[in-house]
Amino acid sequence: MQQNATKPPAALVVARMRLYMASMMRWLPFVKRDPLVAVIRLHGTIATGTRGQLNDIALAPAIEKAFRKGKPVAVALSLNSPGGSPVQSALIAARIRRLAAEKDLPVYAFVEDAAASGGYWLDCAADRIYADRSSIVGSIGVISSSFGLNRFIEKHGIDRRVYTSGENKSQLAPFRPENPEDVARIKATGGEIHETFIEHVKQSRGDRLGDDPALFTGEFWTGNRALELGLIDGIGHLVPTMKEIYGDKVRFAVQGPKRSLFRRFGAELAGEALATAEDRALWTRLGL
Repeated sequence: MQQNATKPPAALVVARMRLYMASMMRWLPFVKRDPLVAVIRLHGTIATGTRGQLNDIALAPAIEKAFRKGKPVAVALSLNSPGGSPVQSALIAARIRRLAAEKDLPVYAFVEDAAASGGYWLDCAADRIYADRSSIVGSIGVISSSFGLNRFIEKHGIDRRVYTSGENKSQLAPFRPENPEDVARIKATGGEIHETFIEHVKQSRGDRLGDDPALFTGEFWTGNRALELGLIDGIGHLVPTMKEIYGDKVRFAVQGPKRSLFRRFGAELAGEALATAEDRALWTRLGL
């Protein structure tokens, strides 16, 4: 005699039905969904290149997707950067502000270890900035550095042979003595970039910014002091702050630059080592 298969308990049937209905509901356009916050990860140094550093070309797909996919109620920047290229900082920040205006979405920035120099430039792409009490914030300035090796090659009997078609084409070359005119020229260029940086910060922060004379000297502070100076709007972390604003049921969609196939399998090791050294130098400048 053939026995009937054991039927699942009624509670299990109900649970399965609820799960099925929940999975179907998200495809119905007229069903109200929990609010979505798109998160853009901005972690690393800012530089032109393809070695995992932050730059406009590498970040463009993630930024565009964050603003356009899933009808988010806001965009949050998860920021952890010691700085880098002022041009790439400006390009990334401009893209974020352009899309924020186009989509009419608020942007929040959350600093982890640091948002310094170009990292703070990115911070200022947000409408509101938050940080941990111990985060490093600021360093609003411009730096240019190199090495002087002219005495080294002279000591070792090495001749340097450079042929240029412009008298300033070889300025600040590490194998020639420092020229005061070259130094004055590079400082003037840095001064222009610094003024652009200051203008960007003032425009972003408005009357929230304090009037401390040290603000634009390149100095940096902890999150607590940055709040007093008006560089940030509050002490807080991404998830709890977004839940406080949009409710406990808020959803998150994280976007960030994708690593290439070569990077995933450890190719370009020499380039990676150089990039790591450059990154380490920027972080060390902040004592991190």
